[in-house]
Amino acid sequence: MKRFKDQALSADYADGRRQNQGRLEPKHMHPADDNNRDPETYAIIGASREVHRVLGSGFLEAVYQEALERELLTRRIPVRREVELPIEYKGARLAALYKADFVCYNEVIVELKALDRLSGKEKAQVINYLKASGHVRGLLLNFGAARLECERLVFSERRQFTDSAVDDKI
Repeated sequence: MKRFKDQALSADYADGRRQNQGRLEPKHMHPADDNNRDPETYAIIGASREVHRVLGSGFLEAVYQEALERELLTRRIPVRREVELPIEYKGARLAALYKADFVCYNEVIVELKALDRLSGKEKAQVINYLKASGHVRGLLLNFGAARLECERLVFSERRQFTDSAVDDKI
């Protein structure tokens, strides 16, 4: 069984759905709706599901990274691995930088984890990657749990929100 939810990180998000204390109420979506709304992230999540189906949980993050890269390439999804994301402060580039696990389609940041469960720290990490890179969409994928955990994050100056999904192990 799949569970999806939308959650606003700021009260500025408004698309006609009722808000409850600055958060969107859960919206259950069908995977086909997901594909129509964002075919790129849907394709990446599909490749991730296949990796988790074949490998299961329990491996190190590096194993999932290599397997996912192979699966993305097999599916002809444009991907760059270990992408450096420079950080600017008042117009000057800092020596410190972030390194995203993947950038797919030259616009979707993909961060992998192999943890028992995700916390707010991992989500904040992807949001910071989006801020630093100027990209709008990111995926946080956790292969460490019994079921693949996916969080889609969207960032803009005015709003931030996530879609979360937890898949049963196939």
